[in-house]
Amino acid sequence: MNVLAAAGSYDLTPGRLWSLIAVVLGVAGVVAGGRALARGRGAVVALAGGLASVVIGGWVVAAAKGGPGTGYGIVGGYVDLVIGAVALVLGGLSMARSRGFVGGRR
Repeated sequence: MNVLAAAGSYDLTPGRLWSLIAVVLGVAGVVAGGRALARGRGAVVALAGGLASVVIGGWVVAAAKGGPGTGYGIVGGYVDLVIGAVALVLGGLSMARSRGFVGGRR
């Protein structure tokens, strides 16, 4: 059976499901990273969420056998890579700030 014919526009395929899971983790990491920059807590959550989003998104992109619209979740995988990278940057900035490397507190 061909996936191109089997996957409808609104079907939740395994690739799309993994992409959605990674988006949720990445957005949680971005929110935690933003709060960590504002309040100083949550940097580890941001780093963990960002790393999970990047790893799962990379796995979805690497495993996809077709392009956008084929049901493999490749578009969501690329979105995961971007959101995960943003979460990693925010978490890293927050960690650097808490250790005194950013902001001139050292």
